[in-house]
Amino acid sequence: MKIKYILLLLTIFILHLGSCKKALDRAPDGKLSLDEVFADNDKVGAFLNSCYANMPTKGTRYYFWSRGPVVWSDEAWDTDAETESGLMAGRMYSGNASAGNHPITNVSADSGNGDYWARYWSAIRNCTVFISRIDQATVTLPANRNRWKAEAHLLRAYYYSELLKWFGPSLPIEREPYDLAGDFSQVKRESYYNVVKFIMEDCDVALATSELPWRITTGGEAGRLNRAMAEAIKSKMILFAASPLYNEGKNYWQEAYEVNKMALANLRSNGYALYKSVNFPQTYLSDVAFLGPDKNINTALYNEYFTQTMTYSDNPVDKETIYQSREGQGNIWDIDGIGAQDGYKSGTCPTQELVDAYETIDGKPVLNLSNPYYDDQHLQPNYNPDNKQYNPNDPYANRDPRFYASIYYNGSKRKAYWGFSEAPESYENYPAGTGNRARIIATYVGEPQTGIHASVRKATRTGYFERKYLHPNSGNDNVVGGANYKFFRLGEVILNFAEAAVEADKLPEAIAAVNEIRSRAGMPALPDNLTKDQLILRVRNERRVELAMEENRYFDVRRWTLPTSDLAKTDKWVTAMEITRKSDGTFTYKRRPVRAGERMNYTNKFLWVPIPLNEANRLRSISGMDWQSKGW
Repeated sequence: MKIKYILLLLTIFILHLGSCKKALDRAPDGKLSLDEVFADNDKVGAFLNSCYANMPTKGTRYYFWSRGPVVWSDEAWDTDAETESGLMAGRMYSGNASAGNHPITNVSADSGNGDYWARYWSAIRNCTVFISRIDQATVTLPANRNRWKAEAHLLRAYYYSELLKWFGPSLPIEREPYDLAGDFSQVKRESYYNVVKFIMEDCDVALATSELPWRITTGGEAGRLNRAMAEAIKSKMILFAASPLYNEGKNYWQEAYEVNKMALANLRSNGYALYKSVNFPQTYLSDVAFLGPDKNINTALYNEYFTQTMTYSDNPVDKETIYQSREGQGNIWDIDGIGAQDGYKSGTCPTQELVDAYETIDGKPVLNLSNPYYDDQHLQPNYNPDNKQYNPNDPYANRDPRFYASIYYNGSKRKAYWGFSEAPESYENYPAGTGNRARIIATYVGEPQTGIHASVRKATRTGYFERKYLHPNSGNDNVVGGANYKFFRLGEVILNFAEAAVEADKLPEAIAAVNEIRSRAGMPALPDNLTKDQLILRVRNERRVELAMEENRYFDVRRWTLPTSDLAKTDKWVTAMEITRKSDGTFTYKRRPVRAGERMNYTNKFLWVPIPLNEANRLRSISGMDWQSKGW
């Protein structure tokens, strides 16, 4: 069964409280009853397709080609925040949000990114109806019945996990389809942990179904779920349940450790492994510009992984990706990076805070991780006294190879044919005698095309451009679209395990897990004498670096926060590096806020997204309980 949208035919919408019971027994087009649908093999398969229809695309596909949670966190600043203040990021930064009109949910649902409450509950209802009927449905092949049922359970788990991530602990558990003629006053608001356990139950059904493959191996089934995704969802959501924001004062870290340890073992035994080899050397190793100033092959490896779409086969080159989007990410060079200089906008501009997170190549943090800045605005860095390699006057030398693979900075190199019209000194020749040239990126004040600027859409807001998802050869003269977005990958599961292990006092196992990630990146192992508190900080920083701009940081800083606290330390102020070029060609470096005023999306209520006001009011009138997310 190839995943596709079956428009209007079989989609069942979420609970409408004014509808009558008769409507429940009929498909929305009014022509087929559900009994008729589930009496026909092809229609049963088509109904399962409707369960897939609300899967988001993520990545750059948030409204107006934005990275959504990446630029709403302290990782990056959105170019459009100033020029298009009514869009998602601009409204988030100004705090222009309410339960009746919130930028995350109400601006747009383009590519499935937005309107989460209605869309995900609609999908959950479709899945629940499917699960309740599939055992008695007419299905030609028993293997299809089992696989389809497992997919519906896993899809329901995914949609629930997304609701929990966005809205927090305000959800009921829907094991059976709600009867619209029933008594909704009895609907119960479950704890976060209980909903996570329900998600894990659905995942376990999928894991116990042999007909559901561990890996999709043919392009005709691209987008279908696999058993590995069940392990990835369990890994992530039990981590959320154990975290300070959601654990209600209870200690679930031992359970999180056990679940993640089993998930890792199962993924490894079924062929999942870290991406450790450069498989396209003609693209990623052909020029020294792609290796960073230290010519580290790990930079090329990391950039290759994120700019290639996983192919579907029995033995894929990419064994790390667990699930990727069905759709690509568009023309990344045109909307999200340095390539925008011959295109549209620079989009995601990494912050100085993210740059500060990358260690020097000797494995030492640049800042004191327990208190990285002396001031609220992050203008006074608290440098790590043990780090002897970092030089504030040469800040981009000797850094983690992942820094060079993820971020374009002042002095970066890239291929010269991307459509710029610079002066000759903007280039350098390489390798000797070949005639090839590298374009040297300049982000200093006054540089007319790539310099830092407060409002030009093609310019950087922070002194940095996103590189992580930008194919090295892409541009208007060489169209290479962005790779499909990686929803889940083994690297994240390894770091989930590391976090659970250290919190559960399994420090040697946590160190070993982090070191596996660091080894792939070409970084030294962590010291083996770290205290638990020190190791927690190192694990969290490793997540920040390894998972940079992958939509994890937005949720991580929230779940690490107490329900009564806020994000003032991380999200209130984010900074840029203002670079001045002196007459002798050297540079001075000055930290400054990206804009004069603070960002307003740091207060307590922004730990969660509000349930849409009309839905919250409806729930209150029926159940007598307040379902609204805290603070809204």
